[in-house]
Amino acid sequence: MEKKEVQHQVHLDAATTMLTGNLQEVASHAGFDNVLQRWIQDLKDVNNPELHQLIVDMQELKAHFGSGTYDKNVIGRLLGRLGENTVKAAVFADGNTKPRVEQLGEALLAAAKQVQHPETTTEQDLQNSNQQSS
Repeated sequence: MEKKEVQHQVHLDAATTMLTGNLQEVASHAGFDNVLQRWIQDLKDVNNPELHQLIVDMQELKAHFGSGTYDKNVIGRLLGRLGENTVKAAVFADGNTKPRVEQLGEALLAAAKQVQHPETTTEQDLQNSNQQSS
């Protein structure tokens, strides 16, 4: 396996791990900015025009977190769009990288939901969706 691919997988794992934690805590860590920057660079290295919107959204998210003011509407919108586009981008990944990209997309979607509806838990969301489908 190529060294670069292993590095991409490590970066994907780090981003997924950070997104599954408390986002406000994570955003205040100095390492979060580095994770976002590595992710942006990994996307640029792929050199795929289909990933351009992901790069733009990542840069906007990084700038927003860097500003120190957190607008949940902006963050939720960006995380949601990043999640959707990351899941779609998994088709461009190979081998062990593909499931990591898919997991990252799911983590982004879950993080977007957490930001947009912080008062509900995953369990409550499941109960609500079960009630609606009855």
